[in-house]
Amino acid sequence: MNHQEVPLWRLNLLRAFYLLITVGLAISWGPSFFQHSELWAQRRGELGAMLIGLALLCVLGLRYPLQMLPLLMFELIWKTLWILLIAVPLWRAGALTPGVESSFYACLMGVVLTPLVLPWRYIAHHYFRKSAERFR
Repeated sequence: MNHQEVPLWRLNLLRAFYLLITVGLAISWGPSFFQHSELWAQRRGELGAMLIGLALLCVLGLRYPLQMLPLLMFELIWKTLWILLIAVPLWRAGALTPGVESSFYACLMGVVLTPLVLPWRYIAHHYFRKSAERFR
């Protein structure tokens, strides 16, 4: 299965999703880099830098939506893991804080929307069925 077998509407849907991620992360994390305290830099700086880096890579997804699919797969995996391993246990223990609850809903949106956007047949062919590249 090649890129010509992925319909144009699906490619444009992927582009829209990359744009949504880019704009969302730029709005929510971008200002923090220009107006941050030392405490913020120590506690949230690494996460912010990683997410802004992700947003910048998603810009490449506008041009190369299929080549950048691992970014969307990463988004789905980390958000799913965070919900299952962090948010759910805190919720069950009655220790859900407003910040964690806010993150839960943001991650849940990604876990619900991302599978709807991903071209699963293309992913299955190119990442699971296709022969691996040589090691030597």
